[in-house]
Amino acid sequence: MEQPQIVRYGELKPCRTAFIDAHTPGSDKKENFTIIGAGVAESPDQHVHIKATPGFNIGAAGQPPKCFNSMHYHNTAEVFFVLKGRWRFFWGEHGDAGEVILEEGDIFNIPTRVFRGFENVGTDYGMIMSMLGGDDSGGGVIWAPHVLEAAEKHGLILAETGVLYDTKKGEQLPEGVNAMPKMSPEDVALIPEVPASVVVPNYVRRYWDMMALAKDAPCNVISKTGLIKDKPGFQVELLSRGSISSDTYTNPQHEVLMPMRGHWKLTWEGHEEVLNPGDTCWIPPGLAHAVEVCVTGEASLFRISKTDDLAGLTWTDN
Repeated sequence: MEQPQIVRYGELKPCRTAFIDAHTPGSDKKENFTIIGAGVAESPDQHVHIKATPGFNIGAAGQPPKCFNSMHYHNTAEVFFVLKGRWRFFWGEHGDAGEVILEEGDIFNIPTRVFRGFENVGTDYGMIMSMLGGDDSGGGVIWAPHVLEAAEKHGLILAETGVLYDTKKGEQLPEGVNAMPKMSPEDVALIPEVPASVVVPNYVRRYWDMMALAKDAPCNVISKTGLIKDKPGFQVELLSRGSISSDTYTNPQHEVLMPMRGHWKLTWEGHEEVLNPGDTCWIPPGLAHAVEVCVTGEASLFRISKTDDLAGLTWTDN
């Protein structure tokens, strides 16, 4: 039987050259973390902490104030919760279709095939944790054409293979490999510019509302019947102190525990570990385990479990 694997927050290894906008002013100080699965990084410098393929990926982005991530979209789910700081999420080809400010503990299931970006609008280094649908995260990131054009001016070229080449380091596209084609204006026009009146009520949930609902049972955050109704190939719950007993349970699916607040004791087969905010713990299917709060005060934890739904476009009950 495989054992749980834990990635500690303080041991996360950042990549500062993960994406095409790594040299673009305003985006050049961001850090990307790939925690579980291959993620969507375009650089061979990206460190992968846990190479498990549970049907979804776990990652994170760390950014100093005023640093932003450029406009892109995904063909599978991209879910964020704010671990540290204050963040502005914005969407549309040029980021002006709508925006929302998220505080610590808030969660955002950004609709697929919608251009999106995010910016640290806090006063200190901030961290957002991510969940990406599918083992291959939908095949990677699709960038707005103006992002690729700006990157070329600063020496970065993205190959059609999804690999970055830095001409400032003397790198060139390999023979027979072309640059990633830019989306045509006609294709860009097919990407919806969704108003905030649709995005915020349906895809954003606030931490303290979820905590209120998690008083006596896990809060069903993302699932077919959750606060955010979607079938991204995984489900998300928020647990508080009263949500779960200390009894051992077994999950037939892959499970990931991501503490938000407080300290949580994980026990299995005569072992125990304390999980802290920012830590990520992968639990293999079928392993009997228990989790409980082990300190007084505020405590919350996001629990992500694989489902039998196929990763794909945002689900709507129509």
